[in-house]
Amino acid sequence: MTSDPITLQRFVRGEIAAADFPHREHVRMAFEMLRRHDFAESVLHFSHTLRGMAEKAGRPQAFNQTITVAFLALIAQRMEGATGADFGAFAELNPDLFAGSLLRRWYRPQQLASPLASRAFLMPDPPR
Repeated sequence: MTSDPITLQRFVRGEIAAADFPHREHVRMAFEMLRRHDFAESVLHFSHTLRGMAEKAGRPQAFNQTITVAFLALIAQRMEGATGADFGAFAELNPDLFAGSLLRRWYRPQQLASPLASRAFLMPDPPR
């Protein structure tokens, strides 16, 4: 594990190892990227960087486009209500973003685990 802080620049350049990038850092980097870029640009750059990170780690199957886009959308939506908040304040206001089960509100586990969800963004399941 590296002692260097994870910055958005290091993240985008592919300098962060998957082992040094827990979920909280995923959310923080998404927050930082969305502060600087619009949603479409963020989806493009964040997806590209995460896919590269997974490939570099020898685990290309770990990248999931649906999970990536869904989390970016949630973070972007929540940021609209927390104008000007730094990441610490944002995290305190949105603790559910750090729960592994958050997307189960909209997706069945088997849908998120599908090969199609890894390759393409899937719309959430219709209400049950």
